[in-house]
Amino acid sequence: MPLLDGKTGIVFGVANKRSIAWAIAQAWAREGAKLAFTFQGERVKENVEELAGTFGADTLILPCDVTKDAEIANVFKTIGERFGKLNLLLHSVAFAPKDALEGRFVDTSREAFRIAHDVSAYSLVALSRAAEPLMTDGGSIVAMSYYGAEKVVPHYNVMGVAKAALEASTRYLANDLGPKKIRVNCISAGPVNTLAARGISGFMEMLKHYEEHAPLKRNVTPDELGATGAFLASDGAAAITGQVLYVDCGYQIMGM
Repeated sequence: MPLLDGKTGIVFGVANKRSIAWAIAQAWAREGAKLAFTFQGERVKENVEELAGTFGADTLILPCDVTKDAEIANVFKTIGERFGKLNLLLHSVAFAPKDALEGRFVDTSREAFRIAHDVSAYSLVALSRAAEPLMTDGGSIVAMSYYGAEKVVPHYNVMGVAKAALEASTRYLANDLGPKKIRVNCISAGPVNTLAARGISGFMEMLKHYEEHAPLKRNVTPDELGATGAFLASDGAAAITGQVLYVDCGYQIMGM
């Protein structure tokens, strides 16, 4: 029997076929989960519709700007009407103004700091709160992080600070939601050539650096991240919550 047979899930953060969110969504679907998707803005709507449509013409696709509570409420109202309950939620949403990912972190503007934390960290809190009433049989919430939350990564700047807030939020959410058998975890992925990653200056050099210094001497693949996402969503991870799992070919353990 597939790992996620009979489960329902919602995926936030697919932008195109290279998105980590898409890799995890594919893995969830292969394991039997019925999924819904959201998109933010017309720019990615067509991509999401095309990809999600491969799971069937009736796949639910909804607009959602995670900075707007009314849109979040509408998404989960519709999920409740369509699915009745929810088992899985993937948060793969992050954003910071481009100029905040250049130059010095100390020069980050108040507005850039606010935006980065609202979109990249607080949204996990807002989505988890909205999902809670639908996770009547427990559930698994998975968020995407990166090593820049723990150590300084050039040009990651305010996004690293926002990811640190995301990881801390994961722990507090895990504590709050644990009595309802809702688990909350982060995957800290090694660099993957996604649309978001290409916005970071020096990203191609980062890929090369990981390949040279990680114990496995290579970079992680989207399929491997998908497999980890499927594991965290499954009963095999029933006792894992509040954790950050590094899926980066071992890079995180290295000191030099």
